[in-house]
Amino acid sequence: MATERELSDFLKSVEKRAFKRSFYHVRNEEAALDIVQDSMLKLAEHYGDKPAAELPLLYQRILSNCTLDWFRRQKTRNALFSSMSDFEGPDDEGADFDLLQAWSGPEDGVKAESAEDLARRAQIFHAIEAEIAGLPPRQREAFLMRYWEGMDVAETAAAMGCAEGSVKTHCFRAIQTLSQALKAKGIEP
Repeated sequence: MATERELSDFLKSVEKRAFKRSFYHVRNEEAALDIVQDSMLKLAEHYGDKPAAELPLLYQRILSNCTLDWFRRQKTRNALFSSMSDFEGPDDEGADFDLLQAWSGPEDGVKAESAEDLARRAQIFHAIEAEIAGLPPRQREAFLMRYWEGMDVAETAAAMGCAEGSVKTHCFRAIQTLSQALKAKGIEP
């Protein structure tokens, strides 16, 4: 049985990665925050009494289900109502700039980077994010779980509800697609 402290520590450790994963799926910051919050609440309410070792897999499954629920609600909402945001123009104030992504210096903070290096890094991050966001949903989900979350093939397969071979195939295809797209943009490993 997980203690309150273990549950709290677990949720703190996954919040940023869960947000990034949700954001890749829904492409809406507020919706991604809502999805992460809902999934954390569901884990705490329904599975807080489970052993701490089971929490990561349970949480990944809950996060996936909350994301799917969001898409279902959006589909229904869009079928019934017209969104006022469809009539708005793009935001010219640079709202999609993420300082944490633009600056990822060393943890000790000793090294200072030039503005050119920071700008180049931000461009590369945005290019990689755009390519990941452009992957088919199952490939993106498998890729993020395996390489962003650090889950093994069996855990990813269980969280996605598919066979391990499917996870391997999705990851292979995602890596091939990303590699080709990034090489075409001049980004080499």
